[in-house]
Amino acid sequence: MTRDWADYALLDSGHGRKLERYGRYTVVRPEPQCVWEPRDASAFDRADAVFDPQDEDDDGRWRFAGKPVDAFPLGWGETRFTARFTPFRHLAFFPEQAANWEWLDQRIRARKQPTRILNLFGYTGVASLVCSAAGAEVTHVDASKKSVAWARENAELSGLADRPIRWIVEDARRYVARERKRGSLYDGIILDPPKYGRGPTGEVWRLFEDLPGLLADCAAILEPQADFLLLNAYAARISGLSLAHLMDQATAGREGRIDWGELALAETGENGRAIGLSFFSRWSAT
Repeated sequence: MTRDWADYALLDSGHGRKLERYGRYTVVRPEPQCVWEPRDASAFDRADAVFDPQDEDDDGRWRFAGKPVDAFPLGWGETRFTARFTPFRHLAFFPEQAANWEWLDQRIRARKQPTRILNLFGYTGVASLVCSAAGAEVTHVDASKKSVAWARENAELSGLADRPIRWIVEDARRYVARERKRGSLYDGIILDPPKYGRGPTGEVWRLFEDLPGLLADCAAILEPQADFLLLNAYAARISGLSLAHLMDQATAGREGRIDWGELALAETGENGRAIGLSFFSRWSAT
């Protein structure tokens, strides 16, 4: 469960929308599963920015109450990053992932030894920077040149540009396959694939067809004494339990435990409701 922090809060939800605070801005975004009544419908009308969807594929346009805003700085823990009003209803990061960021931060700090992390589908790099700030050596991989450029900017903003972080623009499957051939091994791997995507040279990614093979390859490049393998997925036809079964298959023969569940955002307040947004499965050595 992700609850509010200094730069983020889920203020209210209902009527197919959610009202959030990002830094000093209040934002309304579509959330079809919120079929209940909002606690204060009038608050939605006072938001600084509203996303108007144009289709079911997350495309749309932002509408601002005042002067349009492009980007602004936010932070979580020791990391700093830039939020952006993208044309895909999100703000260049996913706040519900804070539950995973906290888990990663705690695991890496608890190891108290050199930790080599691979972050696949790393997007704008918040998870990579959380790991780096905790002391890990990180390899960040994403097929989007723009996303990797944003991630590098976030590293500068966080004061982590001089840390051991490798920035790779490549298809995740190709990179992992090459690492497996080279015998490269990692202490922890983060895997956060989209439902559908394209690599830098036109490779097509389909979650249900391609995830089992990629997860198996990821398990194969874990150190014998590796610490974790984290899998997260945003897809309506998947569940935490199905990801746990897949994780169990991929890590067969390794001792450890598998946790699974749903990442959710909780409204502020004593009786705040929660919105489930993605599913995860995590193998850990202890």
